[in-house]
Amino acid sequence: MVSGQDLQQYLHDHIPLSRAMGVTVRSVSAEGVTLEAPLAPNLNHRGTVFGGSASSLAILSAWALVHSRLRAEGLDSRLVIQRNTMAYESPTEGAFNATAALARPEAWPTFLRTLRRMGRARVAVVSELQCGGQRTGRFEGEFVALEAVRGPVSVDRPSPDR
Repeated sequence: MVSGQDLQQYLHDHIPLSRAMGVTVRSVSAEGVTLEAPLAPNLNHRGTVFGGSASSLAILSAWALVHSRLRAEGLDSRLVIQRNTMAYESPTEGAFNATAALARPEAWPTFLRTLRRMGRARVAVVSELQCGGQRTGRFEGEFVALEAVRGPVSVDRPSPDR
């Protein structure tokens, strides 16, 4: 499994929004990834966390979980979000975190077999937002892993990445 420090560096280098939000990796394992962010760079006009920041942290934690697990399997796949829902349960008034887990851990072996055989596979992930030990939101999403790109990707042509 990738280390927390390596994952954080990867996020900051490849997803610049994570650096701007002040995202840090609190923990990473095969069972889950927890990311944290401070309030200050994520404020809205009401002095609470901006909904886009909350959603972004939840998506980042879910993406980071699948990314880390794929790396642990030796797979360098492109990983994109296909769909998601986000429920905001209460205002987030301080530093907040998002903990992601597979929605159905027992589906991981099938996901891997499908990816290896078909070059494309889909997996569901959930992430819980918390602030001060209280749940403030819940994310549910599906990610698609695609075979790694061979050679350079042109910025002039549309990319399937979102």
